[in-house]
Amino acid sequence: MKKELTTQAIQLLEHLIATPSFSKEEDQTATILAQFLANHGVEVHRELHNVWAFNQHFDANKPTILLNSHHDTVRPNKDYTRDPFTPTHSEGKLYGLGSNDAGGCLVSLLATFLYFHKQENLKYNFCMAATAEEEISGTAGLEYVLPKLGTLDFAIVGEPTQMQLAVAERGLMVLDCVAKGRSGHAARNEGENAIFKAIQDITWFNSYQFPKVSTEFGPSKMSVTMIQAGTQHNVVPATCEFVVDIRVTDAYTNEEVLEIVKQHVDCEVYARSTRLKPSSIAKDHPLVQAGIQLGRTTYGSPTTSDQALLDIPSLKCGPGDSARSHTADEYVYIDEIEEGINLYIEMLNQIVK
Repeated sequence: MKKELTTQAIQLLEHLIATPSFSKEEDQTATILAQFLANHGVEVHRELHNVWAFNQHFDANKPTILLNSHHDTVRPNKDYTRDPFTPTHSEGKLYGLGSNDAGGCLVSLLATFLYFHKQENLKYNFCMAATAEEEISGTAGLEYVLPKLGTLDFAIVGEPTQMQLAVAERGLMVLDCVAKGRSGHAARNEGENAIFKAIQDITWFNSYQFPKVSTEFGPSKMSVTMIQAGTQHNVVPATCEFVVDIRVTDAYTNEEVLEIVKQHVDCEVYARSTRLKPSSIAKDHPLVQAGIQLGRTTYGSPTTSDQALLDIPSLKCGPGDSARSHTADEYVYIDEIEEGINLYIEMLNQIVK
């Protein structure tokens, strides 16, 4: 069965590569995915460009595992030498836009879902969700679908990790800060210079060390990345605006970090969003332990994914290599897809049987 599922997964990936699916433009690939599941006797749910399904013997009294990956892609890198929408096989590789990020992961999780779909007496339900807008952190993808999926126990998020176990992922929070002074004429030493007030807060952002340190990532990092002040050379500026990029580790929530910042600086602070949360799964979680027993290693992922939208324990894991994502002539190895399907199934078999 695994061999047949692998063959079908590769054929599906070829079909997806050949169908443009830029973020917010995933209608056609959503149709392909829905039809693929329907052809296997799966009851399909679809809203916007998101497709999801549950195992045939779903039992509301049992916990549910979410299998999730995305089917949108970035636009092709300008340095492509191949047609990004023509799936091409060469030396064990399948070339094409989205093959690695995250097509290989998506079709591998779909094959895994089909493997378990009709099985009875499992300890867990399965929910498979193929979602949109991941590449732009959009609100019409996984975030839109989550309330419709019911109670979820934990998740596997399919992103290219070489099938290693990303047990934590940094969150992202961007702050707009405004230091306020009082305007005046520079020649008469009037006013209160907002730049100098901003400097005091910027110095704090540069030097502050959060008390709690992540096992996987070390300290949360804050970087001042933009600054703007003044209208002309002889006017003392009344405001100075600057932007802070914060990579929040799993030691804190975004809301906790925001509160710490507001307690220490004098400027006005506005978070653009707190929705891209740090995420993690305990190393003693049965899913992680199952992966470790199969020779997989754990690490903290430096990249952001839809995992940031989940409030449940989640493991980022999938075939492919994140170093190939968004590159010209993107590819995934056929062997990686086969390995991904086998490892997903072996890990989950240790939990659901």
